[in-house]
Amino acid sequence: MSADSTVQLRKGVAEQCVLGLLAERPHYGWELAETLGAHGLVASAGTLYPLLARLRSRGAVETYTQDSDAGPTRKYYRLTAAGTRELAAFREQWRGFSRTVDDLIGRGSHV
Repeated sequence: MSADSTVQLRKGVAEQCVLGLLAERPHYGWELAETLGAHGLVASAGTLYPLLARLRSRGAVETYTQDSDAGPTRKYYRLTAAGTRELAAFREQWRGFSRTVDDLIGRGSHV
């Protein structure tokens, strides 16, 4: 698989992965960047913040600030009701899509 193909796959699911993480609990931006970076889904915090801005502009996430014992006040992101609905719809679509892809790429000889 080419590097460009991998980048496109990551871009296609990164927003939904953020929603999935936020469904567990609120996160601050740097924490999200580290988690997604560890899984190879975002290259840096600089690529994450525009993604968060898109999610916020469409009402899927909201922000709040909270003091931190480890430094400056942090901006946290949490899922909204709209974000919960978006994630639920994506999960349903993903199940069918991933089964189809698995079926198709599982065909033929294995190298």
